[in-house]
Amino acid sequence: MKTPPSYAITSVDHALRLAAMLQLEGTLTVADAARRLDVARSTAHRLLQMLVYRDFATQDDTRVYHAGPVLQLATHSRSQTSLLRAAALPHLRRLVDVLDESANLTIRTGATARFIASVESSQALRVGSREGMVFPAHRTSAGLLLLAELSSDELAAVYAEPRDESVDLPDLAKLRTELARIRRQGFAVNQGRSERGVVALGVPVRDTDGTAIAGLSVSMPSVRYDKERLVLLVAALHKAAGAVEADLRTR
Repeated sequence: MKTPPSYAITSVDHALRLAAMLQLEGTLTVADAARRLDVARSTAHRLLQMLVYRDFATQDDTRVYHAGPVLQLATHSRSQTSLLRAAALPHLRRLVDVLDESANLTIRTGATARFIASVESSQALRVGSREGMVFPAHRTSAGLLLLAELSSDELAAVYAEPRDESVDLPDLAKLRTELARIRRQGFAVNQGRSERGVVALGVPVRDTDGTAIAGLSVSMPSVRYDKERLVLLVAALHKAAGAVEADLRTR
């Protein structure tokens, strides 16, 4: 996960988080914003009003906030990531309806995995939204799936650049063995590698030429993970990934 800057400015962080919520989810009320940020309603109101002032948000007659002109420009972007996210969201929601566990869509950039879409389970004990978060790729199920698509030379190149000593680096020999197994089985299981007490299972989402462009996963508290359900969970994931791939072919 990304390390916060040494001198983080909380108000800026809150405003940026609200802008991301509006762009990715469409609407927010003051109560929603206050709950999501864990701040007072008055604070959430001031933040949203500043976003309105700078055209990052608009407010309708019912006092609901929407993405403003600045965010709408990005929302209507035809980038691969925005198309991928738009195609995946309905299927993530259906997957959550079926499994009642949180679902995610993740892409890889170098040695990191970024969650670009997340839908939470309705259960009281659940894995929260990971949208916008960045983790070391080898610590996530989707990141492992996407690393498994690389050739031996490509994998070596990903981890060849000099890095700060604090950066989490994998044992490449062990990682190669694990990635070979993931390639054979077509899915990845992450038990507590990215976060203690969380289990995630993922499958690849492929482009028309067969290239894996994202990982689709479900995450759950480890106390609820039952290995006897592995086949059922993987089948549901493959079905959802296939539906995303079908939608992508029509866009």
